[in-house]
Amino acid sequence: MSNLEVGIVGLPNVGKSTLFNAITKAGAEAANYPFCTIEPNVGVVAVPDERLNVLTKLYASKKTTPATVRFVDIAGLVSGASKGEGLGNKFLEHIRQVDAIAHVVRCFDDENITHVADTIDPLRDIDTIQTELCLADLDVVEKRLAKVAKLMKSGSKEARAESEILERIKISLDSAKPARHLNLTDDELTQIRDANLLTLKPVLYVANVAEDDLAADNDHVRKVRELAAAEGARVVVICAKVEEEIAELDADEAQEFLADMGLDASGLDRLIHAAFDLLGLMTFLTAGPDECRAWTITKGTVAVKAAGKIHSDIERGFIRAEIVNYDDLIRLGSITAARDKGLVRLEGKDYIMQDGDVTYFRFNV
Repeated sequence: MSNLEVGIVGLPNVGKSTLFNAITKAGAEAANYPFCTIEPNVGVVAVPDERLNVLTKLYASKKTTPATVRFVDIAGLVSGASKGEGLGNKFLEHIRQVDAIAHVVRCFDDENITHVADTIDPLRDIDTIQTELCLADLDVVEKRLAKVAKLMKSGSKEARAESEILERIKISLDSAKPARHLNLTDDELTQIRDANLLTLKPVLYVANVAEDDLAADNDHVRKVRELAAAEGARVVVICAKVEEEIAELDADEAQEFLADMGLDASGLDRLIHAAFDLLGLMTFLTAGPDECRAWTITKGTVAVKAAGKIHSDIERGFIRAEIVNYDDLIRLGSITAARDKGLVRLEGKDYIMQDGDVTYFRFNV
């Protein structure tokens, strides 16, 4: 996975586009009416990683390349989206393309910003979106069941196995329960991968609050946390308006602003790290005079596959991975000093990469 892609979804006027504007500085229109976002706006943002800045100074690198996340602002869904309400079918297809879903939930009261249901009720709003995603998936599953039924007549064991999984999913969706709640095995997920179900995508909830509620959870946020805990999901509390203000500041000013508010990280930082954790991702680092760079890999990736993230030739010609722990490197001040202390390791193909490994791959051309 070279570029994590997160879809920002939610009902109209919950703060999706305001949040998107803030974290990407892309200027997606944010208006006080539904469907101001028709085509999905896409923005690429850097994953905050202070280690890269430190390594760049240490190596006097000419270039610094962070890992990135693609945020896709998908227009507000409404009840009936699975049947085409509010251009729903088109928006649902946009969601199918992302790796994870950031479900923005309105957890603030503001009489100047309308709500499609007139009242603020985050659990109702979550249920509305979840129901639409389940209905959209149900349509896909029923069509796929009809297809595999024909294959089963010819004696296909693969079709029978897929049919059994799809029937379980259908029962779940009929009860408006996402397919991810079934905790399917890796083999089962592989068998139905082509269905590309919306409700199998990992979800984190983004509780959008007023600035005054950033310091402590309000009743709305507490309800979202209770729901998320029951699902085993993550919650990130942000104030989209505050994130917009931070986006206009330089790094030092932003840090001072956050400190004044009693926050140690911006909503963007916390959202990105939550998304990485949701998908089991991490980064390893390469450093030198030409470039310092962060590379995104899945936790548990072995060295030879990590090498392939850089270039397929490095994977094919892999000899060894020369690795030093980031903290050891910075503490000693140079790769030479780390090598003298015996802290630079030579690892083989099956070495499991660790977050922050500073790595040089030896390979045959």
